[in-house]
Amino acid sequence: MPFATTDDGVRLFYDSVGEGVPIVFVHEFGGNHWSWEPQVAAFARRHRCITYAARGYPPSDIPADVSSYSQARAADDIIAVMDAAGIDKAHIVGLSMGGFACLHAGLRHPGRLLSIVAAGAGYGAEKAHEAYFQGISNTVADNFERQGSAAFAPVYAEGASRVQFQAKDPAGWRLFAERLAKHDARGAANTMRGVQAKRPSLYDLEDDFRRLALPVLILVGDEDDHCLQPGIFLKRTIPRSGLAVFPKTGHTLNLEEPALFNTLVAEFLAQVAANRWGPRDPRADPAQIMRTK
Repeated sequence: MPFATTDDGVRLFYDSVGEGVPIVFVHEFGGNHWSWEPQVAAFARRHRCITYAARGYPPSDIPADVSSYSQARAADDIIAVMDAAGIDKAHIVGLSMGGFACLHAGLRHPGRLLSIVAAGAGYGAEKAHEAYFQGISNTVADNFERQGSAAFAPVYAEGASRVQFQAKDPAGWRLFAERLAKHDARGAANTMRGVQAKRPSLYDLEDDFRRLALPVLILVGDEDDHCLQPGIFLKRTIPRSGLAVFPKTGHTLNLEEPALFNTLVAEFLAQVAANRWGPRDPRADPAQIMRTK
């Protein structure tokens, strides 16, 4: 199995399928490198698709110290995987925790990226819920640690923005829950404490996002309530961004609605390749309701 080694000595498992312009897929907290199967099956026909297991997720290393986990580390780990795979530049696609990592990679390493897809990125970003999110993240970490992944996974997998997936695709949701139950409890707890509970709010990075020149596609489910407003914020802030909202959809966008997800990402990549994903037309003034002269 191929592994990347980060600058702090953590080994990250990655897999490469297909040939062409590279796409790196970055998984969410509740998923792993297997979470991108519907996307790899579609995009490996014309792209080199890279998936990897984040630190704390087997078969990658599971650092014992929570200080080895952070939002900056998660962003830099994307680049470490690209380096190990011999990739100079790539499109990056992330969901939730992975979406945050992709956005931060865009801020930290813009020269290494062709574009960003950030799906379901918003939890903990809302300033009104920031303290609550930090507290609940630590509670989730405690539950993984004390109960174990097998016991706590069924609870986590039926969250308010996960039940939509369960209702639409019971077999797919069951596989998601079964894989979640096999997560390393220490890795899950450390990821929650070191990444989710401590990452900065997206709203605190407004000036940085306004300077971000990369093409960005923002994807949100309309029943993923704590990602909706952050998604609109990102659309209004990042110059070359577009926003798509999936109807009657929760958090696990790429698995819950794989066909729609793949279609939107494919169209985005095609427009980026054609240099047609530019900033908003200055005539499209958001303050204007109707033109009178």
